[in-house]
Amino acid sequence: MGDAPVTDSKVDFGARAALHKWPSLANQRRPEREPYQVSEGTLDECISAFMAKPETTRHLYEIHTRPQPPLVTEILSPEHVLELSRWREFL
Repeated sequence: MGDAPVTDSKVDFGARAALHKWPSLANQRRPEREPYQVSEGTLDECISAFMAKPETTRHLYEIHTRPQPPLVTEILSPEHVLELSRWREFL
């Protein structure tokens, strides 16, 4: 996630964000379609909403927010969201 150590980086979990879901068929993303917004709030709220989803469907979600280099990109993949979720628990 970049060269800077996590302890040197700050993440604004209060930044505006939106949780998006990919349309799916048989629990698989349909890449020919665009993801749609399912909720909006802070980055913290969107991470919590993501974590509340069943683990078997999390791959269908992503979070859109403003970039906060080096730790936060504009579109956060499910793996990235899980990593941020673990990291915010230590703050």
